[in-house]
Amino acid sequence: MSDKKPTMQMIADMAGVSRGTVDRVLNNRSYVRQDVRERILEIISETGYRQPSASPRKKTGRDLAVLRLGVLLPNFEYQFLEEVQQGIRSAQLELEDSRVEVYVRRCRTELPGEALVLLDELVRLGVSGLSVCALEDQSVSNRLTELKEAGIPCITFNCDLPESGRILFMGQDVLKSGRLAAELLYKCIRPGEKILAAVGNLKFEGHRRRLMGFQERMRELGFPEENILTAETFNDYGTTVKVVSDLIRKSPALKGIYMANLSVAGCAEAIRETGLAGQVHVVCHDINPSVRQLLLEGIIDFTIPQDFVYQGYAPLIYLTQYLRGKAASVPPQADQSIRILCRENI
Repeated sequence: MSDKKPTMQMIADMAGVSRGTVDRVLNNRSYVRQDVRERILEIISETGYRQPSASPRKKTGRDLAVLRLGVLLPNFEYQFLEEVQQGIRSAQLELEDSRVEVYVRRCRTELPGEALVLLDELVRLGVSGLSVCALEDQSVSNRLTELKEAGIPCITFNCDLPESGRILFMGQDVLKSGRLAAELLYKCIRPGEKILAAVGNLKFEGHRRRLMGFQERMRELGFPEENILTAETFNDYGTTVKVVSDLIRKSPALKGIYMANLSVAGCAEAIRETGLAGQVHVVCHDINPSVRQLLLEGIIDFTIPQDFVYQGYAPLIYLTQYLRGKAASVPPQADQSIRILCRENI
């Protein structure tokens, strides 16, 4: 260890996080993953770092120019919307003394034109940076590229738009999570049995890449492609119940379901309706009270969660640091480690 007196930046560099994350740990604030918190505390202990008892006067809100940030949300509802909005509100509270104003716009449809209209509305409000979750469409990517060239950077979250010129993506590696789902479900299925891969909407980059990863890994494992049925349920409860029920009745050999969408409760209802609870293995994504109960009941075998609250919160914090010249050299990332939950560890 160097004889140089440890600093907060040194702790951040050693832990691979931002100074803001170290500060949140030192002040016992929320929105730091437990494994990251433990790593930072361990480094602090090893280096003997101590917070200065007094520090130079920080800039107050009166010293800073107003910074306006925009958030564009898709038309998703329920858990995604509730938890992302919770993360946005937490960021607003944390930034309220820093003269940061956050404007949120939400798409009501899946039409790219609506997303373009809302982006233009945010620009007219004078935003300097954007946090965006949108269905993948070339016109939206092109518009974000234009805005970047005009000096308005974008961070994407949950659903990436890699051709948009975004400065950062904050979200789970959905291709990898789809591969993991395949690995789990493959171990539950016997030769000759079939699998249903149900996605919400193939226009959504996250669902499409999950399916791609799932199919890719199944091929590598030697699972026959003709034994994988696919269906879109558009994240709708009623549609999911009907689609899954119909396929179960038409395919007696169907013994596994991969739910790459938001209507897991609809899938569970279809399994109950057909009297196959406990006989069809299910792997899904995310965790909420409904999924937790279905895990306990044994209707779902595994779920692969992600942190929607952090995905709403982190882009606004990092955009503020980036636009005020204080961005960390190693930016924060959400959900880079992929977890598996089952009945025994929820």
